[in-house]
Amino acid sequence: MQVMKWSVIALAVAAGTTQMAVASSQSESKGFIEDTSFDIFSRALYFNRDFRNGGGNVSDANKSSGFKNGYREEFGLGMRLLLESGFTQGTVGVGFDAHSLSSVKLDSGRGRLGTGQFSRTDEGRPDDTQTEVGGAIKFRVSDTVLKHGNMMVASPVFSTDDSRLLPEVATGTYLVSNEIEGLELSAGRFTGLSSQTATGRDSINGKGNPGLSSANIIGASYQFTDNFSAAYHASDVEDYWKKHYINANYTIPLAEEQSLNFDLNAYKTDDQGKELGGKVDNTIFSLAGAYSFGAHTVTLAYQQADGDTAYAYGVDGNGTVWLANATTSEFWTEDERSLQARYDIDMTSYGVPGLSFMARYISGWNATVREDGVITGTDGKEHELGLQAKYVIQEGAAKDLSFRVAHNLTRSDKVAGAGASTTSDVNEVRIFIDYPLDVL
Repeated sequence: MQVMKWSVIALAVAAGTTQMAVASSQSESKGFIEDTSFDIFSRALYFNRDFRNGGGNVSDANKSSGFKNGYREEFGLGMRLLLESGFTQGTVGVGFDAHSLSSVKLDSGRGRLGTGQFSRTDEGRPDDTQTEVGGAIKFRVSDTVLKHGNMMVASPVFSTDDSRLLPEVATGTYLVSNEIEGLELSAGRFTGLSSQTATGRDSINGKGNPGLSSANIIGASYQFTDNFSAAYHASDVEDYWKKHYINANYTIPLAEEQSLNFDLNAYKTDDQGKELGGKVDNTIFSLAGAYSFGAHTVTLAYQQADGDTAYAYGVDGNGTVWLANATTSEFWTEDERSLQARYDIDMTSYGVPGLSFMARYISGWNATVREDGVITGTDGKEHELGLQAKYVIQEGAAKDLSFRVAHNLTRSDKVAGAGASTTSDVNEVRIFIDYPLDVL
């Protein structure tokens, strides 16, 4: 993802030009009803994950529970209804957003449960259905919007995940201001986070911990030029950790239909308070360079983790890992280094608009190996091969309906400690069918 940074100097310069602005978003409001939108998003997801060498769903040595050895396979349908009202006219605009999230189990079972699509009953079986509703009130002054309630959030230090049937949903207050052209300021406080497989507002939790108590975040991004942007974000997650994030993104236009892009992302995370997420002392960064020419893009990315622990996230949103190599394996183990080579092609130039392909290979090495908190080696390795094909229908009644098939193979050697290779060697297939429909 591309984000940007706030410059104090740029803010001072831009502040002197704000009076030249002709209109703001609020002054152009058409009204509460007139600007209302209603969208329906449907997703069907088939997901199988095959743990090699006996890892996975094993619950007892004799398999008396009926659990299969190392295989998860599930298929479900998710439906999202999103209503976003306009703002009332006047100096202060008022509106609201509302959503309904529902999922239906099409295929799963106690022996194959665990791909992150369905909640688990007391008997250990997947739930047949799930429904969650929520909403937020919102206020707008000029180009500044304040929301309070339930919402999806996309901040580098607090990001709700949308990689399964339903997204995570945060509860809290979020302020985003775009008063100065090119500059975006944000601040928020979140006190609840629902998981993708549960409907409770506080259903995100870690290993026996009580989940999210509060997360305070701030952020600033600035578009210095058409080709250069940067950002700084920070968070304070009560009794877990404090996190700082920076980004710089620079594009160099070359010949016609050619460009070179550089994207730097970095996090510094340290534990605090009751240390409910365990000891955390981690600095991690990734630097990606992408060369685009016509329909093709070739990317090389390097990622490096330092400190006394791996990178930590989750209670602050399972999308809070904006790093180049944060794929299936993520490559953020203590002291790990990783290198990615990726190729993308858009088939529009070859007469098939809407069709695209991607292939990537990531190799990680130098990971610290720990057993019961004691370092037993510094030679952990892992690698991942990812392939993807996607097609989006371009016109007609099914316009924007998309089909995506992703196949990932991951292999590791001692990355998470002795015996990790029995659970980290994984073959997986994901098939997404997404259909966004704008009703209003």
